[in-house]
Parts: sequence; structure tokens; C-alpha cells
Amino acid sequence: MSSISSIHCGDGFVPLNIAVLTVSDTREEHNDTSGQSLVERLQAAGHKLAAKEISKDDVYQLRAVVSKWIADENVQVILTTGGTGFTARDNTPEALLPLFDKDIEGFGEVFRTISLAEIGTSTIQSRAFGGMANSTVILSVPGSTNACKTAWDKLIVEQLDASHRPCNFVPHLKFT
Repeated sequence: MSSISSIHCGDGFVPLNIAVLTVSDTREEHNDTSGQSLVERLQAAGHKLAAKEISKDDVYQLRAVVSKWIADENVQVILTTGGTGFTARDNTPEALLPLFDKDIEGFGEVFRTISLAEIGTSTIQSRAFGGMANSTVILSVPGSTNACKTAWDKLIVEQLDASHRPCNFVPHLKFT
């Protein structure tokens, strides 16, 4: 495993392998509009879908899926949607934060700032967050399709593009 700087010295786009996890007790593949929105966007941007799953909002099931992807040398990015609210069944932060080597504090802050223009002060109920584990970036956003579109279109897409300046996450990811 090595970083991109030792593999790719140019400033151009580098397709990444991205896994998508929908966290929901009610969604199935046929009605998972949030997860499908992320898949469509990542593929339209030129990235590759490495894996896609739907998991019940259970701390240990979430950790199992994400841990498997963190350990997979072919997964560079994990996007999760759902489980970031305040109900008793919203457990994504509690499940994933212990897995991180480093937190990406700014991700949640910037997401909520962007969301403020769209949904007003309701954005304070979003516990969107991000982190790094085993040179894999993990970004977790709310379960609404609009939140996924906002997160991808206005934040994630640039940070997963090696040509975005002054900085992006690509040099920090694992490459085999």
C-alpha cells in the first residue's frame, strides 16, 4: 500500500474506489433513494463503486461493515447515509467514531454551513461527520436524498478530486 504521491505525480483526476452504506431500519434496495443518489453522483464524477450495502441502524452491524471496508485495500472512500439524527435508532456516529484514526472536524461544520442556506436552523439536528481510518476517508451524512445531493455536489466531489486546489483528500488515501 502506498500513497498517491508515489504513484501519480500529475494534478489530474484520479478515479477512486468508493463504498456506499445506507443506514436504515426501513430501506431496501428498491427504495434506497439516498444511497442511489450517492452512487449515481460518484459514478458520474468518474469514480468506481467498490461496494454498496444497506445496514440496520445497529452499532455493531455498522462497525462490522465499515471495518471490513477499512481493511479492504481496494476501498479508498466510504460514504454513509443515515443514522445521524437524534432518535434512539440514530447510531452512526456512536458506531463509527471509535474506528477513526483521525477526525475530520471540518466536514460536519462545512456541511451544516452549506445546509443552513437550504433548510435553515434545522441543520443543527444533523450530526454529519467525517474521519480517516487506515488511509480511508469516511464521510457520514444524513439519510435524506436532498442531504446526500447537497453533501456530494457542494462538498464531497471537490475533496475527492486530485485536481482540486489548494488541497483534497486524495494524497492521503491508500493505493495498492
